Amino acid sequence: MKKLKGRLINLPSIAVIPGDGIGPEVVNEGLKIFNYFNNEYNLNFKFEEFNLGAKRYLKNGELIPESILKKLETFDAIYLGAVGDPQVPAGILEHGILLKLRFHFDQYVNLRPIKLLNNRFSPLKNKGVEEINFTVVRENTEGLYAGIGGFLKKGTADEVAIQEMVSTRKGVERIIRYAFEYANKTNGKVTLCDKSNVLTYSHNLWLRVFEEVKTEYPNIKTDHYYVDAITMKMVRNPELFDVIVTCNMFGDIITDLGAELQGGMGLAASANINPDTVSMFEPIHGSAPDIAGKGIANPIAAILAVSMMLEYFHRDDLSEKIENAIKIIIEENKLTPDMGGKLTTQEVGDEILKVLKRG
Repeated sequence: MKKLKGRLINLPSIAVIPGDGIGPEVVNEGLKIFNYFNNEYNLNFKFEEFNLGAKRYLKNGELIPESILKKLETFDAIYLGAVGDPQVPAGILEHGILLKLRFHFDQYVNLRPIKLLNNRFSPLKNKGVEEINFTVVRENTEGLYAGIGGFLKKGTADEVAIQEMVSTRKGVERIIRYAFEYANKTNGKVTLCDKSNVLTYSHNLWLRVFEEVKTEYPNIKTDHYYVDAITMKMVRNPELFDVIVTCNMFGDIITDLGAELQGGMGLAASANINPDTVSMFEPIHGSAPDIAGKGIANPIAAILAVSMMLEYFHRDDLSEKIENAIKIIIEENKLTPDMGGKLTTQEVGDEILKVLKRG
């Protein structure tokens, strides 16, 4: 039995939620890679699939029944495909499944690598794989996403809508400390992204805690940018960054910009982490209902999510193998149409598997 970042693991178990739209298609390719490693390296991972998403909701109005939520607590990680469907009003599935899981398991870290894998997919002039390589550590359970607020005189001409930004000392300190620990492991610099010149209270707290925590890591370089400035620097000088730590809302925004810097949403994966409960890994591209069932969805982000999961389980060697295999198939242009290739979702997964089997 080994200790995994605060959790005792015997036979690691993964809950699989394929979800909606292209979710099942790309998750299938991720599981293809995972199962290969499972057999080849005797990893002993166990998988169980859960039917959560639009179909369940449209059938009986259920999002995550309490019985399933309790069962998910027994797993070591969750592999999520996507949620979202045009037949369901916007926000219901996102709040009822995605945010529900993040908040229930207190997955306070959203980890988003921004890494360009091939120079030809860089959208920036004279910036390539050496310059576009950093990680955003986003606070994941507080801020504007905490859902605190309400309406006054709703539906009238005098309606008032209030959405409160919540920042707790505990929440801010643990995410900043996580960023410093991550930078310590990766030999990087930590950049604080906030708006403390305008958000007088919540982001003043962020700045004060950042200044306090950094004294505990004297060997780590730091800097500080307001969010509007950091978006400019991400485009003009992405090489300035190694680890960016920021609040929930700003993290949501700058990671989408980051996805474009690394070549598009089809290459963007993320982890929602709490080392002491259940963490969740997913591509960030959404359910893409317009291309669902056509066999052209890009599975690379979902496969990179598997790579992140293996790294979380301390198999950095296997995580690196996946990334290297993806670099090879990108170089060989064995890609889906969104990246200029002609292969299907399944064929891209097959090509990555072939490279892995070659060793």
